[in-house]
Amino acid sequence: MRRALLLLLFLAAAPLGALTIDEILSAPFCYELTAAKGRIAWICNDRGARNVWTAEAPKFEPRQLTKFTGDDGVDLGELTISDDGQWIAFTRGGDLEVGGENPNPSSAVETPPQEVWSVALRDGTVRKVGEGSEPRIAGNRVAFTAKKQLMLAPLDGSAKPEALIAATGTRHTLRWSPDGTKIAFVAPRKEHSFVGVVDVATKQVRYLDPSVDRDVAPLWTPDSKQVAFIRIPSRTELFIFAANRSGPPWSIRIADAATGKGRELWRADTGKGSVFRGTDSEDALFWAGDRLVFPWEKDGWTHLYSIALNGGGPKLLSPGDGDVEHVSGDGKSIVWSSNIGDIDRRHVFRDGAAVTSGKSIEWVPVIVGDSVAYLQSDATHPGVPTVNGRAIVPVKKFDFVEPQQVVFPAADGVPIHGQLFLPSRRRDAADPAAGTAAATHPAVVFFHGGSRRQMLLGWHYMDYYANAYAMNQYLASRGYVVLAVNYRSGIGYGMEFREALNYGTRGASEVNDVQGAALYLRSRPDVDPKRIGAWGGSYGGYLTAFALAKSSDLYAAGVDIHGVHDWNNEIKVWAPTWDPSKSEELGRLAWRSSPLAYVDTWRSPVLLIQGDDDRNVSFTETIHLAEELRKRDVPVELLVLPDEVHDFLLHRSWVAVYEATSSFFDARLK
Repeated sequence: MRRALLLLLFLAAAPLGALTIDEILSAPFCYELTAAKGRIAWICNDRGARNVWTAEAPKFEPRQLTKFTGDDGVDLGELTISDDGQWIAFTRGGDLEVGGENPNPSSAVETPPQEVWSVALRDGTVRKVGEGSEPRIAGNRVAFTAKKQLMLAPLDGSAKPEALIAATGTRHTLRWSPDGTKIAFVAPRKEHSFVGVVDVATKQVRYLDPSVDRDVAPLWTPDSKQVAFIRIPSRTELFIFAANRSGPPWSIRIADAATGKGRELWRADTGKGSVFRGTDSEDALFWAGDRLVFPWEKDGWTHLYSIALNGGGPKLLSPGDGDVEHVSGDGKSIVWSSNIGDIDRRHVFRDGAAVTSGKSIEWVPVIVGDSVAYLQSDATHPGVPTVNGRAIVPVKKFDFVEPQQVVFPAADGVPIHGQLFLPSRRRDAADPAAGTAAATHPAVVFFHGGSRRQMLLGWHYMDYYANAYAMNQYLASRGYVVLAVNYRSGIGYGMEFREALNYGTRGASEVNDVQGAALYLRSRPDVDPKRIGAWGGSYGGYLTAFALAKSSDLYAAGVDIHGVHDWNNEIKVWAPTWDPSKSEELGRLAWRSSPLAYVDTWRSPVLLIQGDDDRNVSFTETIHLAEELRKRDVPVELLVLPDEVHDFLLHRSWVAVYEATSSFFDARLK
């Protein structure tokens, strides 16, 4: 029965005829792969129903553990597995991206709570532990955070959760000591943070080597006596969404858990690499035998280095042009994903040796005994759990085109990478509205969000951009030439590209890439230069708005999904104390870096889309832009999603957004 269910979930092939939006979003999205003691676990989102799955060595046969159903908008994440592989815990509900009030995108009678759940692998029992988030397991107990408290509860539900800490502020990044007697955590404050340790038996708290800086990423020594952590100087000069290439150097410290006394273990050099740059992993420090592993941008790329606790210089573990992204280890060995050697993909490395290669894309590698597990995708199928090169679930493949790597000049000459999706000849023949293969086509430029993102030559590892990749393929199937642009300030091309001069709030230098993308498409003989559109979400919505505000002569229409239009308004979402009147020069520069400053030259029609419970981009961004465009008689269409958040939680919201996007482009560009 379970095998039949898997076949239904993963095997059904996309039809050979015209695709639909619902079909391109039909594949389950797998994420948060984790491992312990010969077992892996992951989460699967199947059209809005999110569930936990597991598989065990040596056969790795997949098994669904939870049975949540329906497109209810209740998120699921923070998956963790016990060291003995017998328990799993996870968080269900709440806003797992930015926190705050629990979202309710389905407008349910009662707002879904945020809760910690556990699964007993010995019998498959699933139970609620209590309200809270960020569970971490030790033995038969789980620690988690709730209402500014650090809580402890038995995994089997035999007793109610009890509070371990009643202290100022909140706690996160919980880490049990190897002997299970203490918990390290990060205690954030307004302008600094501490690493603390609580003794589970006595409930006494000790802060380790407290300072005025930001202390993060605690890692216990194997003997449970010391905690290593990263210290980042609290710097007021750093400005959000602006280049920060150097600053006061960050350092690694180690402190005695019993006394709190600490010492500096290592300090970054001044200049390049002095600003801390982590990876996409939950942890930033790892053990590889008796050496401590950490990320560092010393040569302008995010690489892994190791140091000994008794001194000596750092040893480079991941040489080459490219960034390390997802890292994990088992205390003896380290695995990571990176674009080293394949700049627009991701592959897995173990202790410096390549594990995967070719046209596939791999991420979140984990060590399972002698094996390596990871999620793997390519141009035609989304990511699925894979062990040593073998997918452990049937793969759902789509009749998609293979995107091509292109490099084109921005308006100021900077080389910009992108992925080009060309309409397939067979689809052109099947869809008369798309024209013939020899005819010129309408074109659409896609700008990702972030801006710390990179679109790849295949299905993406983040759900938001996996959906966007599928949408780009859908537009290509409809006869559009599609160009996904990896503009400056994104990741994947080194520190100087990411920390681009004058980007974002300090000048919007990415607008050069926006203009360069349109000029590149206009130079192609298969593109109609009068029918080029733009679309993107979040930071991509910001650049879509800029495409229309400053280059309506290049872009005939655009779909702006929860985009930023006035930096002085948006900065307050991330830095509530921002007051442009107190820094007039920076305030004026932020305004000149905003699409709203150029609304007088906006001519092209636009579709504005946003959920009104967006916690990343204020809903007033859409309100103010719509008001200004209406005053100037610019054609404006709207799709507002009541109670939806930034990363739409409902599957049907994604379908509605993309159907509206497709219909808008068909009406304006075809």
